Amino acid sequence: MLRAPAPFRIEDLALLGNTRSAALVRLDATINFACLPDFDSPAVFTSMLGGEEHGFWRVGPAVYDGSPPPGADRRQYLGDTLVFRQEWDTDTGTLAVTEFMPAPTVTDDADPQIIRIVECVSGVVRVASVFRPRTDYGATLPTIQRFNHGTPRLSATTHPDSFWLDGAHHTVNRDGVCRADFTLHARQSLSLTLTWKPSHQPAPIPLDAFAELDATVEYWEQWVRGCTYRGPDREAVVRSALTLKAMCHPGGGVVAAPTTSLPEQLGGERQWDYRFVWLRDSALTIAALIRLGQLEEARRWRQWLATTVNPQHLQPIYRLNGDTDLDEEVLHHLGGYEGSQPVRIGNGAADQLQLDVFGELADTLLLAEDAGLPADPQIDALLLALITQVELRWKEPDEGIWEIRGEARHFTHSKVMCWVAVDRTVRLLERRTTTDSAVLVRLAELREEIHHDVCTQGVDPERGVFTQYYGGQDLDASLLLISQVGFLPADDKRVIATIEAVQHELTEHGLVLRYATHEASDANVDGLAGHEGAFLACSFWLAEGLAAIGRTTEARQLFDRLLALRSDLGLLAEEYDPLVGRQLGNYPQAFSHWSMVDAAVRLAPRPRSRRAAPPRPRVAVEQAAPAAVVA
Repeated sequence: MLRAPAPFRIEDLALLGNTRSAALVRLDATINFACLPDFDSPAVFTSMLGGEEHGFWRVGPAVYDGSPPPGADRRQYLGDTLVFRQEWDTDTGTLAVTEFMPAPTVTDDADPQIIRIVECVSGVVRVASVFRPRTDYGATLPTIQRFNHGTPRLSATTHPDSFWLDGAHHTVNRDGVCRADFTLHARQSLSLTLTWKPSHQPAPIPLDAFAELDATVEYWEQWVRGCTYRGPDREAVVRSALTLKAMCHPGGGVVAAPTTSLPEQLGGERQWDYRFVWLRDSALTIAALIRLGQLEEARRWRQWLATTVNPQHLQPIYRLNGDTDLDEEVLHHLGGYEGSQPVRIGNGAADQLQLDVFGELADTLLLAEDAGLPADPQIDALLLALITQVELRWKEPDEGIWEIRGEARHFTHSKVMCWVAVDRTVRLLERRTTTDSAVLVRLAELREEIHHDVCTQGVDPERGVFTQYYGGQDLDASLLLISQVGFLPADDKRVIATIEAVQHELTEHGLVLRYATHEASDANVDGLAGHEGAFLACSFWLAEGLAAIGRTTEARQLFDRLLALRSDLGLLAEEYDPLVGRQLGNYPQAFSHWSMVDAAVRLAPRPRSRRAAPPRPRVAVEQAAPAAVVA
């Protein structure tokens, strides 16, 4: 038996997705969070962050005595897809609910839907559909209308959105709660379809749910067939790849997660909205997919960059459509997941300077071309404009990869990634016959200058380890990436010392923290009060780092432990609290899943290239700047 549904853990949620939007489903078949038509649209079901009055849709065994609906006895994704199935063994029979969001069409402009096929596997089962839409993140009761001509349907409308529910006769009470009760006998089934439409458009045409199911299964299975990974962790890698693909919008943007405000500390203030395109996160997600042989997402992402990013006014975060308005707002009407407030929409980090972004972009652009995407003059022009900004700004303090809300600092990782940006740009420009040699000389000198600066100011001279920021002594998990990006070889003493220091000083119960946090907020580099869970991506980085310095047995043990922390569906949130044994943070989290993919590829018993580097990265780095390897 699976865990009881209430109160639900973050890892109890299942992901439904169509690469444009997403919905989350509890063990009791309650959809408690869904944003339609896009990831960053206002939610129509928001009970995940409040109560049932903030919107949900449940389809499962009927309950009449006021007791909570039962959790499923079994659940799984169907094969290598995002089609989800749950089953309940009741006193009178077995019920199954198969649900999915239909796969993207060729034109990617179909109205998003959630389809739930209810089937009596054996016996007789009484079923209930309870539909309580609340638009604008649970704040607004929409206008609900019933239509009983032909196929029963109802609509819930709040301009500019309408939500159409087809498939069963629902009653509607004064609170806008819609309910349908029906009985299914063995081998009988009924489909329920929720469709989003602009409120000014006519009602949707009902579709064949079973035909959509077949098409969606084929879509995902065909996509997975393009995955080139054949290592020992294929099941885990494929599930992570599917999860990452689900976050790749057809327009080319890639969201960091499909949720907002799931807490990094239960009851704390560390809640953020991740339903946007972080340039860093999107680049690293695309890089992971490229390493798995998937290039279409990279093509769309490059085009999104070319049409969205203005290097002179670079933001670390954008909306899916490229808009730059991400003003942060607190939703006071929502109590938060397990009382964790505030609930936020928008993200104030969009106004920050995060210098590492330049490096991740250049890194993945080089990897995409190495993987077979053709050179593009637009991308070359974009990259040169980005490097111009690096030349102008690399000496400034910034908010770094963790986008701190405290004082800007000279973060070592940020400077390393500035070096990466210049290094990758030099490599690309060396391939172009039209490149001015004077430009190459200037950039090579800049690359060496940044390298020397990091090696002299970013290292604790007493301990011989890299530090979180210039002049400090604290560690930071992002320093584990120094050898992975080719800044220094893995056998460099400073690299080894840093990896071992992070392992021994920046872990809790063997899992890696991003950086040290303290009880007093004024003592935290991030400017926030409280603690947070172990960061799963950083723990995967440690596994990679241990493997790189030859400690392969420890690396494999840590990696296997991290795999065991996944939900029963193979999903990962942002963080994990080893004390209470729970996942924390927004879910599922692209950062965790691409890090898992990278670690699996590195630990596989076969040769692989370094992160986002050509076939012989170390040789390329050392030949390009031999003097820069020594401080």
